[in-house]
Amino acid sequence: MTTWAGHTAAEISAAVREKRVTPREVVAEHLARIERLDGRVGAFRSVRAEAALTEADEVAARGDFDRLPLAGVPVAVKDNLAVRGESTRVGSAATPDTPAAQDHVTVARLRAAGAVVVGLTNVPELCVFGTTDGVLGTARNPWDPTRSAGGSSGGSAAAVAAGMVPIALGNDGMGSLRIPAANCGLVTIKPGHGVVPTGAGDGGWFGLSENGPLATTVEDARLMLSVLADDEPALRSEPGPLRVAVSLRSPVAGVTISRPYAAAAREAAGVLMKAGHLVRRADPPYPMSLATTSLAHWTAGTAADAQHLDPRLLTRRTRIHARLGRPFMGSVRSGAAREQLRRRLEPFFTEYDVLLTPALARRSPKAAPWHERGWLSNVLANTNYSPLTPPWNLTGWPAMSVPCGTLPSGAPCAVQLVGRPGTEYQLLEVAQQLQERNPWRRTAPMN
Repeated sequence: MTTWAGHTAAEISAAVREKRVTPREVVAEHLARIERLDGRVGAFRSVRAEAALTEADEVAARGDFDRLPLAGVPVAVKDNLAVRGESTRVGSAATPDTPAAQDHVTVARLRAAGAVVVGLTNVPELCVFGTTDGVLGTARNPWDPTRSAGGSSGGSAAAVAAGMVPIALGNDGMGSLRIPAANCGLVTIKPGHGVVPTGAGDGGWFGLSENGPLATTVEDARLMLSVLADDEPALRSEPGPLRVAVSLRSPVAGVTISRPYAAAAREAAGVLMKAGHLVRRADPPYPMSLATTSLAHWTAGTAADAQHLDPRLLTRRTRIHARLGRPFMGSVRSGAAREQLRRRLEPFFTEYDVLLTPALARRSPKAAPWHERGWLSNVLANTNYSPLTPPWNLTGWPAMSVPCGTLPSGAPCAVQLVGRPGTEYQLLEVAQQLQERNPWRRTAPMN
């Protein structure tokens, strides 16, 4: 008997379309795995068991069943994107427990492609920090449950890494897809600005936040991105020799890259060199002001999200973060600092096609109640382990996290790939070359 938990979305959808398995059977098996494992992982804020089984039957009854790219595929959704009939809590006691009237457009596109939403995943309050913990739950790394899954899409990443779903939907405002993907051994891509629908107005952190996939394989990430972007499924296209810059430098002064992550970037560079790419050591010209620019945008985004919520119901670290961001909202909304950063970095990406960096500076912090700790300790913990992701939210350019190597604990390590606007599928092809020449285990060994 085939066990579908642990299979990829592409494998599941092919089997469902060929009637080797029904959507209900696939969904039921994944729901059973969630019930068995999530008490240890903490991926889900809410599981839609009955609704998901009903919706699986509805997928099976559709007239266009044989043309659905995600037919019967269970998917988890980050708890800051609306799912019809479910509340959107964004990890906070300050948000209303009111069912959404309709799906967010990305959720609607997944459902139109045949996917079945099995639940909403845990996030840190208002998706602010790079560890997923709070009053509604704590998401742990399935490879090392003593460590945080990362954030803010930590619940979504943990669900995929534990094999509870083959793919999940998240978003990335300062690294919130790439950080948990790197921790949990997953493939993700933060699309460039305008590729996938986001929120409206200030709700997308003034244009920093992008919605994207979390998957165990490059094939699944490509498939899900094409659905989210409402594109035709992208065909494989082996890239010719690309000019790849390898940088081990942290964009933030005083933050160093630990040996395992530096080694992962060197290993990936070697793989790409053998694949025929022109690989050189080169550092982007990060400005000294990057840390303060990042902090201004990070806090201003939180201030925008918190402005209609009761501050008494927010945790102290979130209140401080939002209060610090209010004075920056006007300047951040203007976009002047982001445009200045783009102009500074564009010549580098004229010389190079792809930038390869470590995904993180060091492994994630302990899985602990960080929401009960002080604001400064949270900011320092985040900055010290993830200084490499924020620049590419500020520029609005595509960036990926791809597994490569392992940490001394046996948990996955990862690298980051960055490209010019419009190069999402080129980055995916480079990631595919890394996967084929340096294969990684799909999911954590959990039973």
